[in-house]
Amino acid sequence: MLDAFHDIRLPDDIAFGSTGGPVFSTDVVVLASGHERRNADWAEARARYDIAMGVRGMDQLSRLIAFFRARRGRACGFRFKDWTDWTSATGNAAPTALDQPLGTGTGSQTTFALIKRYETPPLHVDRRIVKPVAGSVRVAIDGVEAEAGAFSADTTTGMVSFPAPPLAGAVLTAGFAFDVPVRFDTDHLPATIEDYGIGAVRSVPLVEIRL
Repeated sequence: MLDAFHDIRLPDDIAFGSTGGPVFSTDVVVLASGHERRNADWAEARARYDIAMGVRGMDQLSRLIAFFRARRGRACGFRFKDWTDWTSATGNAAPTALDQPLGTGTGSQTTFALIKRYETPPLHVDRRIVKPVAGSVRVAIDGVEAEAGAFSADTTTGMVSFPAPPLAGAVLTAGFAFDVPVRFDTDHLPATIEDYGIGAVRSVPLVEIRL
């Protein structure tokens, strides 16, 4: 039986130049009066991408074909770097330990989930981050960055653990780089040779998966 998720990232140079972003599912009913009733089916967005534009030569095409075959098409998920949204900081800046809320100490809780908060005051949406990049997670307690060894970050679940529970009322923040868990949304990879030494694909859709 195949593993449902392979903890490997699509090569960054192929991911670069991709198109896509968050997608919601909303039912819209237009009444006879012209007013609308809207029902949001999903609480969170599910991203979609197309990476065809990232293939700019035979080397990239060959590596994409190998990657596609190893994932068995739609069968196995993998990591994908969304170049438009890969960091806890704003503006695609490098992460800092103060970027995102991690939680508040209770005196007994030792594990906390990484999130990224998207704000348009007074509203905000929190996105669970389940695939942080190894070595990128930084944590601060009451505004002071924690030293290495003061916490651990699980790069397969996005959970941050402390060997001893933070004090009650302690404000925890975190920064990190992250990947999106995705799968190919096709079992067919139609490649073409446009000229000698130049390979291309017309469409290579990806879809975010829930883990």
